[in-house]
Amino acid sequence: MTYVIAQPCVDLKDRACVDECPVDCIYEGKRMLYIHPDECVDCGACEPVCPVEAIFYEDDTPEEWKAYYDANVHFFDDLGSPGGAAKLGEIDHDHELVAALPPQEHDE
Repeated sequence: MTYVIAQPCVDLKDRACVDECPVDCIYEGKRMLYIHPDECVDCGACEPVCPVEAIFYEDDTPEEWKAYYDANVHFFDDLGSPGGAAKLGEIDHDHELVAALPPQEHDE
C-alpha cells in the first residue's frame, strides 16, 4: 500500500508535501507530483499538508481518480527507484494520463 497523488495536483504542484516527506519519495513531473510506491514508507505526513487534498491513501482514493494509482506507479517505469527526488529535480515528462489533460484551472 502507498499514497497516491491525484488530479487536483495537476498544474498546481504546491510542493508542501515534498517539504514534509521524511524519505524524499515525492518526485516532480512537468505538470504534477508523483509518489514513488517503493520508496514511500506510508507515514502519511504528506496528506494533511496538501492544500488541494490531492493525496490519498491508496484504498481511500476516490473512484473518479482511481487511475492515478497507475499513473503514480508507471511514472517510474523508466526511472526505476532513484532513491530520492531531491537529486533529480523536475523530471521532463508526465504519465500519459496527466499529459493528455487540458490545462487545469486553480483558484488562487
